[in-house]
Amino acid sequence: MAKTIEIENSPINTITNGSVIKGNITAMGDFRMDGTLEGNISLNGKLVVGETGLVNGNIICQNANIIGSVVGNISVKELLSLHATANVKGDILINKLSIEPGASFSGTCRMIDEVRHNQSEAPKPEEQEN
Repeated sequence: MAKTIEIENSPINTITNGSVIKGNITAMGDFRMDGTLEGNISLNGKLVVGETGLVNGNIICQNANIIGSVVGNISVKELLSLHATANVKGDILINKLSIEPGASFSGTCRMIDEVRHNQSEAPKPEEQEN
């Protein structure tokens, strides 16, 4: 009698070009945003903001590829990639960062070994002694 082994394929949630979502999104898997989100997004997976995608809110995720636009703070536990067409306005807290020539970023960037998903828990810079 043969055993059947099922491989769990986590489908990618997608908001298509022309769609507008107003509100916060929480998901366990990966997410692709080609439309517009007016709210925050929190994932345990990877976020892709496509070329036509716009997130007007904060992002918390494991990995992210930004090809479109983000207006808000970004916290990525592993790797944040800003592609040549990316336009980001906000602060970022990341472990690793990749920026292609042509990408636009306006804000502060803080790199730490392990990003906590709640930025208020992130370690504060040590005060310098005088």
